[in-house]
Amino acid sequence: MRKGTPSDWQARFGHPMSHAEVDHLYHTFMPLQIAAVTRFAAPIPGVLPVLDALRGQGLRIGSCSGYPRPVMEALVPAAADHGYRPDHWVATDDLKAGGRPGPWMALANVIELGVSAVHRCIKVDDAVPGISEGLNAGMWTVGLSVSGNEFGATWEEFAAMSEAEIAARRAPAEAKLRAAGAHYVIDTLADIAPVIADINRRLAAGERP
Repeated sequence: MRKGTPSDWQARFGHPMSHAEVDHLYHTFMPLQIAAVTRFAAPIPGVLPVLDALRGQGLRIGSCSGYPRPVMEALVPAAADHGYRPDHWVATDDLKAGGRPGPWMALANVIELGVSAVHRCIKVDDAVPGISEGLNAGMWTVGLSVSGNEFGATWEEFAAMSEAEIAARRAPAEAKLRAAGAHYVIDTLADIAPVIADINRRLAAGERP
């Protein structure tokens, strides 16, 4: 889908978009976005046991979101009701320095969680700006090729797809994430355990992201 442009607005309404109209669109859209994210707050199957296992190994989980704080303040408790509770989270409008692709949200999690070595951190994301965020922060980066916007399907839609259709939609998503510089690309967060094992091996050998 092509995104709208200022010239599209001019062509349709006969005048440039005003600040008041921008504010009106934002305040109209925000309740719709909040309702949507809370409706889809449940983690995909297999993720929670993996996160529990990682926490058992001493890992801490921080969240960097492209959503503004009002959305996150609705999403975080909705996700908690389904069992997902990050140790810390940062919204895209929380920091004066800005959000992704800059490193600031990722590093804010590092500071809050008391992580002493950024090169031991792993940034997992389904979008190119999130991969760039992790790289700019000096972290290992893992792209999610199926459970994200690049693949573009709900869990129910995915479950109904043939292997051929999954492969056809996975390939361009994976290619885009790899082109952005992701160190690894996996289908979903449920597949992260072998990646962490490999990163630990590389760290032990003296490698850095």
